Parts: sequence; C-alpha cells; structure tokens
Amino acid sequence: MTTKEYLELIDNVIENGRYKADFSSLSHHKAPDWFTQRKFGIFIHWGIYSVPAFGNEWYSRAMYDPNEREFDHHVKTYGNQKDFGYKDFIPMFKAEKFNADEWISLFRESGAGYVVPVAEHHDGFAMFETEFNRWNAADMGPCRNVIGEIKDSCEKNDMIFCASTHRAEHYFFMNMGRTFDSDVNDDNYLDFYGPAYYSDEFHSGKLHVTTADTYSSGATKEWLDDWLVRTCEIIDKYQPQIMYFDWWIHNHSFKPYLKKLAAYYYNRAEEWGKEVTINYKHEAFPHSVATFDVERGALTGISPIPWQTDTAIGKHSWGYTKDNVFKNSRQIICDLIDIVSKNGNLLLNVGPRSDGTITDEETQVLKDIGKWLSINGEGIYGTTFWKQFGEGSVNAEEGQFKDYDEKAFTNEDFRFTFKNGYLYAFQMRPSETVRIRTLRKHIPHDYIITNVEMLGNDKKIRFNRTEEYLEININKPENDLPICFKISID
Repeated sequence: MTTKEYLELIDNVIENGRYKADFSSLSHHKAPDWFTQRKFGIFIHWGIYSVPAFGNEWYSRAMYDPNEREFDHHVKTYGNQKDFGYKDFIPMFKAEKFNADEWISLFRESGAGYVVPVAEHHDGFAMFETEFNRWNAADMGPCRNVIGEIKDSCEKNDMIFCASTHRAEHYFFMNMGRTFDSDVNDDNYLDFYGPAYYSDEFHSGKLHVTTADTYSSGATKEWLDDWLVRTCEIIDKYQPQIMYFDWWIHNHSFKPYLKKLAAYYYNRAEEWGKEVTINYKHEAFPHSVATFDVERGALTGISPIPWQTDTAIGKHSWGYTKDNVFKNSRQIICDLIDIVSKNGNLLLNVGPRSDGTITDEETQVLKDIGKWLSINGEGIYGTTFWKQFGEGSVNAEEGQFKDYDEKAFTNEDFRFTFKNGYLYAFQMRPSETVRIRTLRKHIPHDYIITNVEMLGNDKKIRFNRTEEYLEININKPENDLPICFKISID
C-alpha cells in the first residue's frame, strides 16, 4: 500500500467510525479498565544503540555532535563518522540470545501486567516488520520481527501488548551530522538518516528550548503524512493496547495529525473489541482524550483521571550502557506505591544488551518487585484512590526528571489505596510500632475500624485507636521494604 492509499484508508475509517478527528468526539473515550486494574507495566528500550553501549540511547545523535563525549569516543573507537556511521552498527546488532518468552516470563514474575517495547526510537530503526522502512530488524541486523515476537509471547501469557514509537523526533534527530563531513550527508542513506532537518534553532545547544515551545518550527506536511501512515501501520499490524509517544508531538504542526491518529486508533480498537489508550506527555492531548504520562517523575497529589509515570531501573540511560547505575528495589517499590496512591500507573523500563539478554541488576530488581507484590499486591492491583493519598512529610517533587534519588521515607510516611470497602495503608519504612494519625479516633464524620490485618502475616494484629492516632503493634519487620495493612471500616 502506498502512503497516498494509506491516508485514504485512514480518512475512510474515521468517516465511518464513531470517533471523529476532533477533540469533542475524542473526549468520550475512556482509559481502559485493564489499565486501571493492572497498575504496573514494563517499558523496553532496545535497539542499535545497545551495540556501542556508551553514553545513553541518544548515541545516534550525540556521536555526530562535536560537543558531546560520544563524538570523541566514536572517533577513537570506530573511526570518523564519514567512514563508520550509525548505520554501520546494524550488522553488529545480532540479538543472538534474544528470547521473547524468557523476557515475558521475567516480566510476569515481576508482577507487571502490560509490556511496552519501543517499536522505533529516535534513531529511525524499526524493530518490526514494515512496508514503509527498509531499515528494520526483520530485514537487517537480527533479521527477526522483534515486536511481533514480543506480541506473540504476550498473548500466550496473559500480558497486555502495547507499543511505543518515537519516530516524530527523527525529523531532526541526526541533524548534527549535517554540520561536518559525515555519512548523514550521503544521499545513499537519506531514507535512514533523513531528513535530519537542520537549522540554528535545532542545533544541540538550543534543541530542548526549541522543542519545548509548542509554537516553534514544526515538521513538513510530507514528513507528517509519512509519520501518520507509519504509526497507523503499527496499529494495524500489531494491535497494541497502548500507543506511547515521546515529547515532540505537542508541536503545533502535529495537532491535526494527532486528532486523526487518535480517531483512527480508537475506531480500529472498537473493530477489534479491545480497550486501548494513548500515552502522551506535556499538552499534546487534552486530558480527557488520552492518558497523561510523566517521564521520570510523579504527581504531588491525586488525579481523578488515570495517569502514568514512565521511569527506568537505570539512572543514566534507558538503553543498555556498560557503565549504567541502577536503582535499588526498595526505591522502585516505594515509587510504585506512591504513584498508585495518586491514581497512577508505573511503567518501568529495562534496557537489554545487544545480544538480547537483560542485565543481572535489572533482573534482580524485577524479581524483588514480584516477590513483594506476591504479598502486597492486593493493596495495589485493582485499587483506586482514597480521600487522601497519604500522610507524612515526604512527597514527590513536581515535574519530570525528578526521581533519580530515593525518597527519604520514614516510619511516619504512609500511602493509602482503597478497594472493595477496605482501606489499604502502606507504611513506607516499617517499624514495630505503627501510628497512623489520619485514622485517629473522633475525627468529624468518623469511620469505625473493626479489624486490621497485615498482608502476608497470618497472626492476629493488635491495634488501638486514640485521639492522636491508630496504633498497630507488629513483630520486628524482616527488611526495610514497605508493609501494607488491610483495614476494615464501617
């Protein structure tokens, strides 16, 4: 099918579907029930950038920027960028140990309920079989339809398959290669690197300021038509139940295309009989149309509309690098609880090596989360928010890129969730004596507390309610991971 034919198909589906390409119509779409039930998903950043494994997953841009350390590293390690460009990593990306079933088995063990592999990163290399991009993993490198294999394994193992595309940013992503003699300027590779649009405002020193401005320079119609078709191809071929997008789609030039994309996707999902949503950042969509996502951050309070945090176990890179530093299990478990208490989901990233194996550090964190959820998941899965998200002095900091350091929770910090008439109270750092001031006796319009259980503990829990707090006494905790109390109220 040609781009022109696909655009006609998109228009036809929208014309005959319930959802139209306007936000008034799209605002009737709701977040999926499965999304609000499962709470925890796995993000996967895997691609060519795992071969150099240096810096981070932006290697494909930084290796062409003389101001970045990746530039010097590349020249010293592989030679100059005219003779050895990013494309030359493709034959080295062999994925010889990749096994989708092993990945999905680990993700299930972690307690996750959905999986979001990056189908195409900013580098423009598709990890799936496609009619519109000859630079893809099915035909080059691994010569395997990676996304297709992950989807098949998800479906065999009751995991919700989703997908991410970061192609929008490819419009300018390789553009620093235009500033000197590199293979980015070779027309033989224009369909991979291009357009690599360069202007002063898209120079690396100004890039983030430019792309943060909704009204700054946008993409061409030709590029946007192509972007829409390639995205809809992922939708049609793989039927993901989330379409996740990175940041630049909030640019003004994308706005009419986002409406078409959402209408097409939501109408297709009705044909499939599946619940779907779009993950977006910034103000790309109205909050009633799709699911808001905060990168490496969280909200400071409850949102009545479901939302999501995406973050990584690795602190320095989403993709695999040889010198990445990893968060510990406790930090991520605490973040999961905090996010869920505010009506959010956690999408947690792993970055496999180029051979397809997942690092020992990430594997251990996933197993630790799964072990904790096997005991405390009742207070996470299928819950909703309570009248307040918690108590204590520690909270998330507003905004993106704020979660690198572990929050200094104490035994006075709690988070609350609610399900089936029960209140779940998580003590973020456990102690033998638990005092929850929010649940003190004789507050106006008081609850009556009839029973307190500790998840994972069959022993009778002694509790006492005073004018100052609900006091619960337990045995000395075995570790410093949060504990959860199931509280019966009348």
